[in-house]
Amino acid sequence: MDLRQLQYFMCLYEEGNVTRAARRLNVVQPALSMQIAKLEAELGEKLFERSPQGMIPTAAGRTMFRLFLPILRDIAAAKQEISNLAGRISGQVSIGLIASVTQSVLSRTIEIFSNQYPSVELSVADGYTATFVEQVTSGQLDIAVINRPRKRLALETTDILNEEMVLVSGAAQPPPLPDTVRLSDLTQFRLVIPSKRHGLRAVLEQAAEAQGIDLKPQLEIDTLISIAELVARTDWVTVLPSIAVHRGLADGTLRATPIVEPTIVRTLAWLHHPRRPLSLAAVRFMETMNERLIEAARPGAHLNASQTVAESHQVK
Repeated sequence: MDLRQLQYFMCLYEEGNVTRAARRLNVVQPALSMQIAKLEAELGEKLFERSPQGMIPTAAGRTMFRLFLPILRDIAAAKQEISNLAGRISGQVSIGLIASVTQSVLSRTIEIFSNQYPSVELSVADGYTATFVEQVTSGQLDIAVINRPRKRLALETTDILNEEMVLVSGAAQPPPLPDTVRLSDLTQFRLVIPSKRHGLRAVLEQAAEAQGIDLKPQLEIDTLISIAELVARTDWVTVLPSIAVHRGLADGTLRATPIVEPTIVRTLAWLHHPRRPLSLAAVRFMETMNERLIEAARPGAHLNASQTVAESHQVK
């Protein structure tokens, strides 16, 4: 097999349709079909099944995609780094971001980054921490921002900041809350929090279990912006990091009350594969987003490492 055949296979796998894949590759359909047929003949395995819904990958096709995606990404990254030797940062970076980051600093980060590095192509996905661990492992993503779990990961993590989670309520809703609340007090409120699929819920549950507290929220919503809107208009309250609601805190529609006994801290961290060196474009994006996150966080949030991203990762 050659590189062109692999690229044709990957494109057809992602598009699931011969016409769309040929258009994306800028080749005629018979040429694409011929290369896929040659690849199947060489491997002795059928890679796709035709169906009314398009080209469906077989078990062999799914395995091939999983094994070769990281290899092709490494080849693309090597080409990018060689071109960067001329002083021009370019290439592609695929990024995963949890919701509290996408809705707080993503648009500003992209605005600044794109102005500085116009030749870099970005692909951004939002989702959950657990999903991003799988996608970085498989090579579908280059980097991701996650809520760092307590358990040790096989992937490399670079902490960005620690941030206390706070009780968030509507600024116009009575009665006013005390200056601080205890974790055990949460059972007294109409509580809306993310479901157990969400990384923030895991942080909250760990703190509650350590105190012997059984959280029984009346409502679970995974979309953080919807939680913020509900809390702003009603007497519901939530527990979130202030970054996730910093716009509402800034415009006065929401208020934040510190939680004590104990404080609940989440750690934002970058995730990437230790055997796949970060491209210079990825490092620059990480630095740009770190700056925006620190700006959006409460004054108490801080960088965990004294080194910058560029200093803590050897860019090759």
